[in-house]
Amino acid sequence: MLKVVIIGYGEMFNNVIAGTLDSGAKIVGVFRHDRIKYSRFVRWIKDIINPDTDYSYIKSYNLHEIKATSANSDSFRKQLLKLNPDIMIVASWSEKLEKKTYDMPKTATLNVHPSLLPKYRGPNPYIHVIKNREEKTGVTIHLVDDGYDTGAILDQREVKVLPDDTGKELKSKSALVARGAICELLQKMSEDVVFPVMQKEDNATYFSNNFDTDIDFSKPIEDIIAQIRAIHPWGRCYFYHKETPISPNPYRLTIIDADTSDYKIGEVISTDYKDKSITVACSNNKLLRMGSVKLYGTYRRFLTKGYIRRIIKIGDILNK
Repeated sequence: MLKVVIIGYGEMFNNVIAGTLDSGAKIVGVFRHDRIKYSRFVRWIKDIINPDTDYSYIKSYNLHEIKATSANSDSFRKQLLKLNPDIMIVASWSEKLEKKTYDMPKTATLNVHPSLLPKYRGPNPYIHVIKNREEKTGVTIHLVDDGYDTGAILDQREVKVLPDDTGKELKSKSALVARGAICELLQKMSEDVVFPVMQKEDNATYFSNNFDTDIDFSKPIEDIIAQIRAIHPWGRCYFYHKETPISPNPYRLTIIDADTSDYKIGEVISTDYKDKSITVACSNNKLLRMGSVKLYGTYRRFLTKGYIRRIIKIGDILNK
């Protein structure tokens, strides 16, 4: 029976735990990201008042939790040495692992990356996959080495990107696929030799975690919609009425074909305060209807209906 340590957070972390248990492997330790993100006192309060799914998942399966401040700390490595795992699995993590950390497991350290490597290396690839309007992405399980998502591939699965997907849906689908992939891979590794396949550097792309938040209505309307959907739920895109930032709802976007020759790019064509919607002229004879928009700010959002009804006028130019 393979002994496994898992480090990570969020949906990917939870699904990799589930997939590891599905495989019959023994989880000898887990290390959640909150251990390095929060101080001991803040984390203690958070776990009592507002425990997240990571904490609840660990407790529900009665898993041994590794206590350290970094995956590269001496404390973490000492505990890893005692646990003596065959495999360590990284399922979303913010630190770059040092060689003396990822070399400690007897067999290997694996990373579960939500893209079809070598394309879309880097953090949060969901964002850039949707922004670039890809029709498919995937999940890759690879060996951890000194690079960023550069290690040899052990398993790879495709994930279809639907036109209405936001980053939230794509992340959930990828995590679910990862559960099945890690289960099957661990079963293979316990029974046979799995041969890694080197990544083709000619096809490699890398994207950082930076992304645009301001909307440019002169861009192709499909690119605008992809931008809005891509960063949900991690952030929001904004357009501006005069100097007031307004955020569109990624689930309430509609393309309308129309003759826009008499309109300027970014011109308000119609509004509906009851639906909190604004329809704006874009390029290539397209209108974009944005429903359930919100004024920026925790409290200002409650003023959205009144703002659309009284302040925004037909013919106003957004982002001017």
